[in-house]
Amino acid sequence: MSTSADGLTSDDVGELPEAPRRPMKIAILSRKASLFSTRRLREAGESRGHEVHVVDYLRCYMNITSFRPTVIYQGKELIGFDAVIPRIGASKTFYGTAVVRQFEMMGVFTTNESQAISRARDKLRCLQLLARQGLGLPVTGFAHSTKDTEGLIKTVGGAPLVIKLLEGTQGIGVILAETQQAAEAVIEGFRGLDANILVQEYIKEAGGSDIRCFVVGGKVVAAMRRTAKQGEFRANIHRGASADKVKLSPEERSIAIRAAKAMGLSVAGVDILRSNHGPVVIEVNSSPGLEGIESATGVDVAGKIIEFIEKYAAPGKTRDRVEA
Repeated sequence: MSTSADGLTSDDVGELPEAPRRPMKIAILSRKASLFSTRRLREAGESRGHEVHVVDYLRCYMNITSFRPTVIYQGKELIGFDAVIPRIGASKTFYGTAVVRQFEMMGVFTTNESQAISRARDKLRCLQLLARQGLGLPVTGFAHSTKDTEGLIKTVGGAPLVIKLLEGTQGIGVILAETQQAAEAVIEGFRGLDANILVQEYIKEAGGSDIRCFVVGGKVVAAMRRTAKQGEFRANIHRGASADKVKLSPEERSIAIRAAKAMGLSVAGVDILRSNHGPVVIEVNSSPGLEGIESATGVDVAGKIIEFIEKYAAPGKTRDRVEA
């Protein structure tokens, strides 16, 4: 039983109302205001009484100085913001994280910090950090020289296997090599272009499906199963995959939360495959899309992100504690 400022107990007045939300000024760092995820975040913020601005981070420039760092956009300093939601494209990670870092220097709360975004974007670094935490992963190999191709393939159990470009996203640069000869040809071709690649075991039992877990503030708020279209093994919505709501096991839920934490991400899409030896993490996404997950589950994920900001946003509140 609680007592109000007027001396009334909750039994006298029923449930006490929530304290009114403080209107906040929020920036969404995104290339386009018309993108579905950006639009949903803006709608969710404004519906809860906040002032929301969409800022094209590639049009920002920065004054990097001691004591008074600033971000300038369309000739004006971006001041007075309570929080920033980074929606940084994979191909623009370097500049995008520099802008996020500048806001951090200004003491602005960010839903994902620059270091965490950089960790998740580096596929090799991401897998090494997940492995250090003891999380389930597909058997993965990495090598520089084409002279080691045969040994690399043997490391992951031979063909069929999956070859991934480290810089790829949305299924681009991911190839299924069904034979030893095909695997050797693809690996040597990529290395001939000086491209960095990962080689992973093929989880055949997943049947062309994976699970996207959407983590916000250390909780899985929604989850969907994505199933690749006929003749395709990549379960990406952008590649025509279908999506439906899925019930997670306690182990899958725990792995998703631990994977996001290992990256230092407060908002993350964690992709999991169901293998014969348990769930394995294949990717951690720092800017997960909202359209597929909201459509498949009916969950207001954008609203969950705004609620997270309302609960935790404060000047200098976030601190990255993940090593490496």
